[in-house]
Amino acid sequence: MPSTLAALLRFLPTLLLGIAGGALAFAVNLPLPWLLGAMIATTVTSLAGVRLRSPGRGRKGVLVVIGVMLGSAFTPQMSGDLGLWSLSLAVMLVATAVMMAFSVWFSQRVAGHTRETSLYAGVPGGVSTVTVMAMASGADLRVVGMTHAVRILVLLVAIPPVLQAIGHVDLAGATPDLAQWLWLPAPIDAAWLVAAGLGGIWLARLLRLPNALLFGPALVSAALHLSGVTHAAVPPTLLALAQVLIGISVGVRFAGTSLARVGHTLVMAVGQALVLLAIAVLAAWVGHLLTGYSPAAALLAYMPGGAPELSLVALTLGIDPAFVTTHHLLRISVLVLVLPALLKRLAPPPA
Repeated sequence: MPSTLAALLRFLPTLLLGIAGGALAFAVNLPLPWLLGAMIATTVTSLAGVRLRSPGRGRKGVLVVIGVMLGSAFTPQMSGDLGLWSLSLAVMLVATAVMMAFSVWFSQRVAGHTRETSLYAGVPGGVSTVTVMAMASGADLRVVGMTHAVRILVLLVAIPPVLQAIGHVDLAGATPDLAQWLWLPAPIDAAWLVAAGLGGIWLARLLRLPNALLFGPALVSAALHLSGVTHAAVPPTLLALAQVLIGISVGVRFAGTSLARVGHTLVMAVGQALVLLAIAVLAAWVGHLLTGYSPAAALLAYMPGGAPELSLVALTLGIDPAFVTTHHLLRISVLVLVLPALLKRLAPPPA
């Protein structure tokens, strides 16, 4: 407990910075204020050379909360054509393959990174899994980590203008009044939410799910809500805090980064991310034409990586979070299954 308290105290200045950034963004009506505000504030501070603390274990708790919230989007009233969902999932997988092929080519041929570094930096998603795998290789971990971090940063910043460009103009989501900010679920509802989180962690470990802390609670929560056992919702204050912590998690990845030293890597990563965004927009439009689902939902579902971040955006804006979460779960599952064999096949032979 003393070490946990000490870690919390060390993280407190970073948390306050994230909350201040979110509050400022909220005050000026920035879309996705708590997420983008916290992310921009911590990213700018990190790039300025200030060493910020990571949420550490706090991020794990946030992933569980987000998973439970995402599961609550699966209601008995959901209507969806299984065939159309399957078609959309197939479009997403094809788009993912195209994204990875481009990313690896770009990283190696344009950015000039080694083949091994390009392979790990080019994977469109599963950043935690990819980073662990890269540690056991000869890949440049700084390039791999920065490429994935910049990709998520670019995607999140681009979401508001891109959604507006494709016709989804309600980006503010519901703005709670004071009574809603202070609302708390009834004790029995709170108990169901806690049970979904704890049960989800156990289930995820049993099934060895990818991104277990997110998708395990999401599956258990979805089962409880789909069956009508509970209709419990997560308080708006907790949703805002989750956005702040996720925003901070993105921003602190740039801690210790000097623009002068890694300028080339940053520029290359931004260029790569913008092309991947264009591919996602094109794929989302194709998915929309084939299935009839909204381009906004398809875009968030097809964007490469950042499953917690993009699922949280879908939940915050009310853009079919069940649809978006299902796509990211499938993408990560396929990546986890395919990546080891693919990387073993494509990686350069040892010298």
